[in-house]
Amino acid sequence: MSAIDTLATTLAPYGEVRRDEPLARHTTFGIGGPADIFLTVRNASALATAASAARDADVPLFVLGSGSNILVADAGIRGLTIDNRARAEVADSTGLNYRLESGTSFAAFARKMCRLGLDGLAWAVGIPGTLGGACVYNAGAYGGCLADVLTRVRLQEPGGPDSWVDATSLGLVYRGSVFTRGQFAGKTVLEAEVRLASGDSKALMAQAAKHDEKRLTAQPRGRNAGSTFKNPPHHPAWKLIDEAGLRGATRGDAAISDKHCNFFVNYGNARAEDVAWLIAEAQRRVREQFGIQLEREVEFVGAW
Repeated sequence: MSAIDTLATTLAPYGEVRRDEPLARHTTFGIGGPADIFLTVRNASALATAASAARDADVPLFVLGSGSNILVADAGIRGLTIDNRARAEVADSTGLNYRLESGTSFAAFARKMCRLGLDGLAWAVGIPGTLGGACVYNAGAYGGCLADVLTRVRLQEPGGPDSWVDATSLGLVYRGSVFTRGQFAGKTVLEAEVRLASGDSKALMAQAAKHDEKRLTAQPRGRNAGSTFKNPPHHPAWKLIDEAGLRGATRGDAAISDKHCNFFVNYGNARAEDVAWLIAEAQRRVREQFGIQLEREVEFVGAW
């Protein structure tokens, strides 16, 4: 029996196990080949156990949140992919501090806080993804970011116990952290705590509605992974791509949106290699015409 087969048997008590699960079903792009093992977990304890089991078996591990902000290779992901649906949330006695499992929908939680009159996350009501992913990328929009409210995270250590780490130790910057820089390689976000402030629910819901309207007006609908590139200082990525002549450019069923040039979309059965070609072409043209290197916000995942 192979290490993959043994691990699949070991994980059966901790969630639903599938073999060769097409990841196109689980990404906002609608793109991605099969996962060797696809495990759905529904609490942080199962997530920690599964992550430890994969490392003990020396099997590659990828934790999937909502499937946004990633482009999965056409060949899929080797090893174990964990579908993280750990979503418990608990408020402290003040009602201002929340402890959340990392599979919590970030947008849904933000909208709930607005309804409750808790200030600090109105900017996040339209961000797809989970809280765990938001911690990794320091998710942000409309002048706000997770670093503004995050106090600490609980991490699963490779080969060791889990521990709480202060947010100040995460090196949170624009769309980045110690995770994206490889300094916390192998550590899995199990839970996070955020600190909010008292506010007015009507005002916060009105603010959220304005963000919703702006997003729906500016951004394309349909299958995409969100913003493809980080914005260089003083140069919106969409504008650079537009001025490079790539608005509406296509390759196969993949396209650069003609509504917002920093969104790359799947108009049918786009392949990851087609999206990757368009991304590389945008980088090449912008670099050659403006001397600016666009940095991807979308992560390439799997067997490229």
